[in-house]
Amino acid sequence: MSRREQIQMSDAEVFAFLDQEKTVVCATNGKDGFPHLMPLWYVVREGTVWAWTFAKSQKTKNLERDARATLQVEAGTEYQELRGVMLKCEVVVHTDYDTVLGVGLDVMSRYGGGPLESISEDVRAMVGKQAEKRVAFEFVERERATWDHRKLGGGVY
Repeated sequence: MSRREQIQMSDAEVFAFLDQEKTVVCATNGKDGFPHLMPLWYVVREGTVWAWTFAKSQKTKNLERDARATLQVEAGTEYQELRGVMLKCEVVVHTDYDTVLGVGLDVMSRYGGGPLESISEDVRAMVGKQAEKRVAFEFVERERATWDHRKLGGGVY
């Protein structure tokens, strides 16, 4: 078995890792040809990464022009601790209010709002107001690379 095969994550490990971490770096293609990298909060819905952002943001404009993005979530500081997931995706930009609101509520729930059913009406109203100015990104995975150097048992090389 190659070193590359040794450090790959299973599907279950990928989803546990994505559940544990909080920020994804989203790379879109800028109009000047340079990658545009931005952090996003995200949720995983039925095995697919979703996020929301302002409709007028640069990443939204980039994705309207070219629907491809690469996502990366990583953790660890020492070589033997490094782990991460990189996803090459086609992105569906959702503009319909109900979809955007649903993603916004899921994000709010995940990042401190508590269980979805316990989010107060005031917070729901605030998310609803935000949803009017936002879009939801559905990151449809096309290719995946993963690594978990902890599987090497502390060996560096």
